[in-house]
Amino acid sequence: MTDFPVTVFHNPACGTSRNVVAMVEAAGYRPEVVEYLKAGWGTDQLQALFAQAGLSPREALRERGSPAEALGLLEPGVADEAILAAMVEHPVLVNRPIVRTPKGAALCRPADRVFDLLDRTPDRFVKEDGEVVRLG
Repeated sequence: MTDFPVTVFHNPACGTSRNVVAMVEAAGYRPEVVEYLKAGWGTDQLQALFAQAGLSPREALRERGSPAEALGLLEPGVADEAILAAMVEHPVLVNRPIVRTPKGAALCRPADRVFDLLDRTPDRFVKEDGEVVRLG
C-alpha cells in the first residue's frame, strides 16, 4: 500500500482498460488491478463507487458488448435498483475502466481522464495503437 493508492477496475480484454493500467504505471504507480469480471461486484461496493465517481447506474452501464439490451435495461424508466441488481449478476454490464484514487473516482473513457486522478503524470505516453499523449 502506498501513500497514494490507485485502484483500477479492469477488463484485460479492453484496450482502453489496458491503456489506463499502463498510464498509471508510466506515472510511477503500482495500481491495485481488480479484474471485476472474475471478482464480481457487490451492491454496496457499486453504490459507493458510483457515488464517489458521480455516476448513476445508468451512466455506468455498458451497452455494447453486454446483455443490457436483452435484459431490457436500455428501456426508459428502468430503475437504478434494477440496473444495480443486473450489474451484480452480470459484471460485464459495468463500463470500464473505473479508477479510484485519493482524488476521487471516474469512469476513464477516454483513457486520458485517468491523469486527473493522479498526483503525477509522465511527460508523454504512447497508447497501444501508437497515439502519443503529451502531458508535459
